Amino acid sequence: MNYAVVMAGGKGERFWPLSRAGAPKQFLKILSEKTLLEDTLERTLALAPLERTRVVAGEVFKKQILEKVPSLSEKNLLLEPEGKNTCPAIALAAVHLAKADPQAVMVVLPSDHFIHPKERLDRVLAAAAETAKSGDFLITIGVVPTRAETGYGYIEVGEKASDVKGVSIFKVARFKEKPTRTVAQEYYLDRKHFWNSGMFVWSAASFLKALERHQPEMYKHLKTYSETIGTPKELEARKTLFAALEPVSVDVAVLEKAENVLTIPSDFTWDDVGSFLALERVRKLDRDNNLALGSALTLASYETTIINDGGGVVTVFGVSDLVVVKSGDLVLVAHKTRVPDLKEITEKLAADPNLKQCL
Repeated sequence: MNYAVVMAGGKGERFWPLSRAGAPKQFLKILSEKTLLEDTLERTLALAPLERTRVVAGEVFKKQILEKVPSLSEKNLLLEPEGKNTCPAIALAAVHLAKADPQAVMVVLPSDHFIHPKERLDRVLAAAAETAKSGDFLITIGVVPTRAETGYGYIEVGEKASDVKGVSIFKVARFKEKPTRTVAQEYYLDRKHFWNSGMFVWSAASFLKALERHQPEMYKHLKTYSETIGTPKELEARKTLFAALEPVSVDVAVLEKAENVLTIPSDFTWDDVGSFLALERVRKLDRDNNLALGSALTLASYETTIINDGGGVVTVFGVSDLVVVKSGDLVLVAHKTRVPDLKEITEKLAADPNLKQCL
């Protein structure tokens, strides 16, 4: 059977001050009237009902998840004692699902992406799930690039592997790191490179088999932990497990090493909503290409994003290419060229005992 695995453990530091330690990006209502997590959970329902949905997140977010998504229960949650990047998070879900259902197929989705239209995603994921059931494959979802983007990793496709339900599936030739502007332009034009979306489909058994081969130390710890699932020792064993694991992405740990990786180049509109700049790509702008969310007024201003999540009114006059954010008693004013580097601000705040509470 198909299971949805939603990864909801990110910090969302590039969305500070909206995204804070106690309420990171996945809990924000920045794309619709629902949180990003709620939007993602709605996407999964076409492939797996709620009882076959697992949300992987930090223990500290348990209360928030259950409050913001009342349809979820504790049975839906797989809580991490500490964040260790995507591979340990996915591995935790895989070992649980494999124990509960040896035939489990995992549809792994980040909790904070924008995807439209949903019907195209449904079609791609259904084809991927069918492929995962048919053999020992690790499937990653690629996205046809719509611009020369330097902020994403890329997938270079190899030969065509099959057609499933009218969807073309290709072997992965190699994964590429975030490119320079010149290389990104080449990727955009050559029709062989696709954005690496961070969405994956595979059977739990295939993923664990890949871990055993490419990350034997991690697999050894998982196998020990697996024996405690469903026993009083489980939670303590999970703490021991995560303390032993190194932080590593699933791409680096498994996908870049494996030889059975397939991809589906997809033409739905997709954005990883990685920073405030992404909002301009997915929200409606005014005639001067400004974006205003909340109580805000723009005058003689251009290409500027204003977000007011606090009281009062935010006004901008005679400016351009800025991001202005008010959240409670915190205010951010940044030039757009520096928005991808907002992590520098959160690092400064974290290092200052007098300002640490702003995180």
